[in-house]
Amino acid sequence: MANPLFARLQATAQRLIAKFGQASTITRITPPDPVLGGDPVETVYAATLVAMAYSAREIDGTEIQSGDIQIYISSVGLVIGPKPGDLVAASGKTFRVIKADPNNYDGLTNVVFIVQGRIAD
Repeated sequence: MANPLFARLQATAQRLIAKFGQASTITRITPPDPVLGGDPVETVYAATLVAMAYSAREIDGTEIQSGDIQIYISSVGLVIGPKPGDLVAASGKTFRVIKADPNNYDGLTNVVFIVQGRIAD
Protein backbone atom coordinates (compact mmCIF):
# COMPACT_ATOMS: atom_id res chain seq x y z
CA MET A 1 0.00 0.00 0.00
CA ALA A 2 1.28 3.44 -0.92
CA ASN A 3 2.33 5.71 1.92
CA PRO A 4 0.18 8.90 1.98
CA LEU A 5 3.25 10.97 2.85
CA PHE A 6 4.81 10.20 -0.52
CA ALA A 7 1.56 11.06 -2.33
CA ARG A 8 1.62 14.46 -0.60
CA LEU A 9 5.29 14.95 -1.52
CA GLN A 10 4.46 14.05 -5.12
CA ALA A 11 1.59 16.59 -5.16
CA THR A 12 3.85 19.30 -3.70
CA ALA A 13 6.57 18.60 -6.28
CA GLN A 14 3.99 18.67 -9.08
CA ARG A 15 2.56 21.98 -7.86
CA LEU A 16 5.99 23.65 -7.65
CA ILE A 17 7.12 22.33 -11.03
CA ALA A 18 3.85 23.46 -12.63
CA LYS A 19 4.28 26.93 -11.10
CA PHE A 20 7.96 27.51 -11.89
CA GLY A 21 8.60 25.05 -14.71
CA GLN A 22 7.84 24.63 -18.36
CA ALA A 23 5.93 22.25 -20.61
CA SER A 24 8.37 20.08 -22.52
CA THR A 25 8.94 16.68 -24.08
CA ILE A 26 10.90 13.50 -23.45
CA THR A 27 11.89 11.57 -26.57
CA ARG A 28 12.69 7.87 -26.34
CA ILE A 29 14.45 6.29 -29.30
CA THR A 30 13.78 2.56 -29.61
CA PRO A 31 16.51 0.78 -31.60
CA PRO A 32 15.59 -1.41 -34.57
CA ASP A 33 14.82 -5.08 -34.05
CA PRO A 34 18.14 -7.02 -34.09
CA VAL A 35 16.65 -9.79 -36.23
CA LEU A 36 14.19 -8.01 -38.48
CA GLY A 37 16.09 -4.71 -38.77
CA GLY A 38 14.29 -1.52 -39.65
CA ASP A 39 14.64 2.05 -38.51
CA PRO A 40 14.85 3.38 -34.96
CA VAL A 41 11.49 4.58 -33.67
CA GLU A 42 11.21 7.93 -31.88
CA THR A 43 8.35 8.30 -29.40
CA VAL A 44 7.65 11.71 -27.85
CA TYR A 45 6.03 12.08 -24.41
CA ALA A 46 4.74 15.27 -22.81
CA ALA A 47 6.38 16.37 -19.56
CA THR A 48 6.51 19.30 -17.16
CA LEU A 49 9.94 20.15 -15.82
CA VAL A 50 12.33 22.63 -14.24
CA ALA A 51 15.91 22.84 -15.50
CA MET A 52 18.63 24.13 -13.16
CA ALA A 53 22.39 24.45 -13.46
CA TYR A 54 24.67 22.47 -11.19
CA SER A 55 26.62 24.53 -8.67
CA ALA A 56 30.35 24.96 -9.28
CA ARG A 57 31.21 22.65 -6.37
CA GLU A 58 29.15 19.81 -7.89
CA ILE A 59 30.96 19.91 -11.25
CA ASP A 60 33.86 17.47 -11.01
CA GLY A 61 34.69 17.22 -14.73
CA THR A 62 34.09 13.47 -14.90
CA GLU A 63 30.63 12.46 -13.69
CA ILE A 64 29.20 15.97 -13.83
CA GLN A 65 30.70 18.12 -16.57
CA SER A 66 30.50 21.82 -17.24
CA GLY A 67 27.27 22.46 -19.13
CA ASP A 68 25.35 19.58 -17.51
CA ILE A 69 22.04 20.49 -15.89
CA GLN A 70 19.71 19.03 -13.29
CA ILE A 71 16.22 18.51 -14.62
CA TYR A 72 13.34 18.01 -12.20
CA ILE A 73 10.48 16.27 -14.02
CA SER A 74 7.01 15.97 -12.50
CA SER A 75 5.95 12.33 -12.25
CA VAL A 76 2.26 13.25 -12.27
CA GLY A 77 0.78 12.38 -15.66
CA LEU A 78 4.11 11.17 -17.01
CA VAL A 79 3.61 8.03 -19.07
CA ILE A 80 7.22 6.80 -18.85
CA GLY A 81 10.07 7.07 -16.41
CA PRO A 82 13.08 8.86 -17.93
CA LYS A 83 16.11 6.65 -18.42
CA PRO A 84 19.66 7.13 -19.69
CA GLY A 85 19.70 7.76 -23.42
CA ASP A 86 16.35 9.59 -23.54
CA LEU A 87 16.29 13.13 -24.93
CA VAL A 88 14.74 15.97 -22.93
CA ALA A 89 13.90 19.37 -24.39
CA ALA A 90 14.57 22.07 -21.80
CA SER A 91 15.24 25.80 -22.01
CA GLY A 92 15.33 25.72 -25.82
CA LYS A 93 17.99 22.98 -25.98
CA THR A 94 18.00 19.20 -26.20
CA PHE A 95 19.72 17.23 -23.44
CA ARG A 96 20.56 13.53 -23.30
CA VAL A 97 19.72 11.87 -19.99
CA ILE A 98 22.90 10.63 -18.30
CA LYS A 99 21.41 9.54 -14.96
CA ALA A 100 17.82 9.32 -13.76
CA ASP A 101 16.54 9.06 -10.19
CA PRO A 102 12.80 8.48 -9.63
CA ASN A 103 12.91 9.41 -5.93
CA ASN A 104 10.79 6.36 -5.21
CA TYR A 105 11.10 5.87 -1.46
CA ASP A 106 8.32 3.35 -0.84
CA GLY A 107 8.71 1.34 -4.04
CA LEU A 108 5.31 2.51 -5.31
CA THR A 109 5.19 6.30 -5.69
CA ASN A 110 7.60 8.18 -7.95
CA VAL A 111 7.76 11.52 -6.13
CA VAL A 112 9.76 13.43 -8.78
CA PHE A 113 12.31 12.40 -11.41
CA ILE A 114 15.66 14.12 -11.05
CA VAL A 115 17.81 13.59 -14.12
CA GLN A 116 21.26 14.71 -15.17
CA GLY A 117 21.14 16.15 -18.68
CA ARG A 118 24.03 16.75 -21.06
CA ILE A 119 23.78 18.65 -24.33
CA ALA A 120 22.87 16.14 -27.06
CA ASP A 121 25.16 15.94 -30.08
